[in-house]
Amino acid sequence: MIDLSKMVTEQANPNTQNLSFMSIQEAIRIMNQEDYNAVRCIESQYDMIAKVIALTSNVLENKGRIIYMGAGTSGRLGVLDAVECPPTFNVDANTVIGLIAGGETAFVKAVEGAEDSKELGEEELRKIQLCADDIVIGIAASGRTPYVIGGLKYAQSINAATCAIVCNPHSEIKKITPLTIEIVPGPEVLTGSTRLKAATATKMVLNMISTISMIRIGKIYQNYMVDVKMSNEKLFSRGTNIVCSVTCCTKETALKALEEAKGNVRLAIVMILLDCDSLQAKEALLKVNGRIQDLIDEEE
Repeated sequence: MIDLSKMVTEQANPNTQNLSFMSIQEAIRIMNQEDYNAVRCIESQYDMIAKVIALTSNVLENKGRIIYMGAGTSGRLGVLDAVECPPTFNVDANTVIGLIAGGETAFVKAVEGAEDSKELGEEELRKIQLCADDIVIGIAASGRTPYVIGGLKYAQSINAATCAIVCNPHSEIKKITPLTIEIVPGPEVLTGSTRLKAATATKMVLNMISTISMIRIGKIYQNYMVDVKMSNEKLFSRGTNIVCSVTCCTKETALKALEEAKGNVRLAIVMILLDCDSLQAKEALLKVNGRIQDLIDEEE
């Protein structure tokens, strides 16, 4: 039997020992109070998060992939972050990949025992043809998930970069990959239920990794998603508004530029800012690796 007694995430929270006796209002209040720990625990990991983002940014710049892998809630969080990248940043669906122990079925229905197989972790990475240009980010609140450990070890064996996010200090995963973000929000409101504070803290870190990495490769200008994929009415309206806001142009000018740019928001912005056609805008962006901010600095 596995000894989980030393794991912070498995310990009983003294602040909620009477949880089942609390009123609805009291339970709401204590859960909200405890959630503040999910935010505060990230502060001590700023430097480690920055190191991870420097690595993921470099991987993306060199056309590699970010692969999240985890089991249960941790796996679902990775999948959630990955699937939002194509519509938000207009990247290929294979640029950021989320793997969950048990496959896609496990996203909506628990697949018992899948997380206990190190071999499955390696197998999943072989299926997507992991290579040395990629980075694998293991996500495991416990810091000991065999599925994740198997994947990390396989990634290292083929010289792919590795890092991890865990919610317990001194974890087994930290011994495997020193580049491990240790966010420790403390014992859960409901003992052992890491879908609560641990998951909240993990999702915030994933938000940082994906968003800031995309900033580094030019997918964001100012605080706008300038590569948003205008795949529905809401996103078409958002893309048009972004062009208007960044360039201070009229809606008519924005729509005309977007039409010539074939819906490419970043291209339309550059066309308006530099008063040029789409071909000239493409050439200008190529010179600065797609980063509008570098293009503007160059022009000034």
